Amino acid sequence: MGTVRQSVAIVRVAVTRAAAQVDDLARRLEVAGFVPVAVPVIDIVDAADGGAALRAAAARLVHPGHYDWVVLTSVNGVDRLLAVAPPPWPAKVAAIGSATASRLHDRNVAVELVPPRFVAESLVESFPFGSGVVLLARAAIARDVLPDGLRAKGWSLDVVEAYRTVAPAIDERQRREIASCDVVTFTSPSTVHNFVELFGLDAVPPTVACIGPITAAACRQHGIAVHIEAALHTVPGLVDALVAHQKHLPSPPASTTIDS
Repeated sequence: MGTVRQSVAIVRVAVTRAAAQVDDLARRLEVAGFVPVAVPVIDIVDAADGGAALRAAAARLVHPGHYDWVVLTSVNGVDRLLAVAPPPWPAKVAAIGSATASRLHDRNVAVELVPPRFVAESLVESFPFGSGVVLLARAAIARDVLPDGLRAKGWSLDVVEAYRTVAPAIDERQRREIASCDVVTFTSPSTVHNFVELFGLDAVPPTVACIGPITAAACRQHGIAVHIEAALHTVPGLVDALVAHQKHLPSPPASTTIDS
């Protein structure tokens, strides 16, 4: 007796992270049954001053008594600071996000504070009131929520540019890759802005998945509808949200192919 073979939907997912960070998300997507398509739309490069301000801050950091806290908002910031300021650090450390905290732990840097939600607003809410000095090492372009919020709690801020994100060159092959995708993943506002700059709004795939509310807000600024927003603002959380979304979609029709 013949059996009807059920067709399997192939879902191609664009990964727009920097080339050096594509692998983790791509691997998790593949394990979850998706076909990852790497199309990086950001490059991580040195600060505009070549890292001079970061090196100067690092020299102050290693001496006790100058900084009370160090605040890091991304893995990129961690890597740049650690490159010029090897631990131990005498200051307390706060990190936004489990990936940022994990990178610090891997380098034997104790993390005093990780906010419950991986956004600047949550760190401001969790941060103590005080009167000392905070080193905030971050991307060149970032929101003012964090420095403004910490100053409102009494802290003096030393805001240092640790790195920049820039748009890479793209080619026709990458345009074809994007056109073949069913889903696009955005993991930061810069991935959204650069995607629009490089490919245009018409190239946005049918389904848009964002790692969290700040990235989703960047999409909406461009008029891009957001279909998936991760509840946990991490790469695993983004993949979980995409899997949950796919489970609620209608199943493909049964194939007419019969096995005898």
